[in-house]
Amino acid sequence: MTDQQSPLPPPDLSTPEGKAAYRRELKGVAKTQRAAGFALVGLGALIVVARSAGWLGPVQTTPDYLALAILAGGWVFLVWAFLMRNRYHRRRMSEI
Repeated sequence: MTDQQSPLPPPDLSTPEGKAAYRRELKGVAKTQRAAGFALVGLGALIVVARSAGWLGPVQTTPDYLALAILAGGWVFLVWAFLMRNRYHRRRMSEI
């Protein structure tokens, strides 16, 4: 971690409005990574369910490992986004 100061002022958590503003700020951190993770997990789960229910017909062109790789990739994105958010939060709280 560097000794540079953040360009943002420290969050004001003493008022309900300040807490709500900081909550909105945290929701914006790693938003695209979280969305990509949820999308990949959903797609992987849909493929797994479709294969197990036989919705893909007798010719199942999607290999099993592909669905599992999509699920794993989605979870990697989600964990990465959670770690980014926690790191951001720790940095912002160290300013107080």
